[in-house]
Amino acid sequence: MVYGLNKQQWLAIFSTWLGWLMDGYTSIAYALVGVIISKIFFPSSIGILGLIATFGGFAVGALARPIGSLVFGNYIGDKMGRRNMLVITILGFSLLASSKSLLPSYEAVGILAPILLYVILFAEGMFAGAEYGGGTTLALESVPAERRAFIGSFVQSGFGTGYFIISLVYSLLYSIYGSSGFQQIGWRVLFATCIIPGLITLIIRRITDESPIFKEMESKREVVKIPIKNLFASSYSSVLIGLMITSGLLYINTATFSFYPSVLTLENIPGSLVGISVAIINLISLFGVWIGGFIADKIKRGRKFPMLLYSIIFVALIYPILYLGLSKSFSLATSVFSIQAFLEAMIFSTLPAFLAEQFSKKYRTTGVGFTYNGGAIAGGFAISAIFALSTSLGLLYAWFLNMIIAGIIMIIGIVLAKETYSGKQDPIIE
Repeated sequence: MVYGLNKQQWLAIFSTWLGWLMDGYTSIAYALVGVIISKIFFPSSIGILGLIATFGGFAVGALARPIGSLVFGNYIGDKMGRRNMLVITILGFSLLASSKSLLPSYEAVGILAPILLYVILFAEGMFAGAEYGGGTTLALESVPAERRAFIGSFVQSGFGTGYFIISLVYSLLYSIYGSSGFQQIGWRVLFATCIIPGLITLIIRRITDESPIFKEMESKREVVKIPIKNLFASSYSSVLIGLMITSGLLYINTATFSFYPSVLTLENIPGSLVGISVAIINLISLFGVWIGGFIADKIKRGRKFPMLLYSIIFVALIYPILYLGLSKSFSLATSVFSIQAFLEAMIFSTLPAFLAEQFSKKYRTTGVGFTYNGGAIAGGFAISAIFALSTSLGLLYAWFLNMIIAGIIMIIGIVLAKETYSGKQDPIIE
């Protein structure tokens, strides 16, 4: 046994971590080529509107995520099993993510090009939205409470790992194809590689056992007919407060991790260096999420206190980091954005345990998935909002204003939230 956990417990954790890796890989693949494909899927004559519309694709996917979490969570995850749902979602997720490599350009099919792009992003978002609720529930129902914060932080770090890997793949492809070649075919190859982490995840999930808590629910016939009804009847306050936290945090997440590639590109940093920069930033963020979870378990102050502490430090440093990051310097931007990513990752570290312990086992997949992905709706508009506001305020102040408002909303939500684990009775078995 490793870290006091057996083989099946680690399989559940690893299969969930891979789902997050897939999410980071596909999301950041889109962010990395956003500036390039804005001229492929939209007419060049509309200028910055094409850029805004391209990054509006994040909003399209974000709108679909809570729908997917409710549909898959209610009809499969909380009724047929967490593991069964995750096998289905990763298959759809990976196929749709890689299919963007086959989409026609605006020059070839006109307005049909952005329509097809948005349709794919919406369908992909539905499958991706089910990943968080099902994966978090499967992993954290399989481990003891005293290790849950760190295990949750490890699961969460899958996103940063996917970001790190895709950044290196992007840099490699950019070096192979060159600037003009990448704009013609390299971005398609980048999207096509999304099938690889998806297939690996599918194989791991096929050999992973179902959550022991769900098995017990089945044996005792405790599975409810309509989980979504029980969720909103019994835990509406937890959903609303949770949405405040996730809306603020995921808005910040899109305005940082998904925005860094565009900022670096617009600062005229070469494409190959952009990939290296965001790879470094995400490597540093992995240490942030792991250290955040480790500290949370060690200080034994529950899930809420460390999340609040990390959030206050992060918000206090927003302006100086953004100011220095817009210096047009590869080394300075990479350094300060790495610090910001480290601190932001610390906030995320206890979120999986916090959300999993908020909801009853009878509707946990649905509740966790909807609360997390509902917050992603606001985040989906972050980059487009920053670009739109930058036309009047400039990029620095537009970026700062968006970030500070989201940070305040997040902190208010954390203050209002109830603590989930006091070190005594484990709320996840309820």
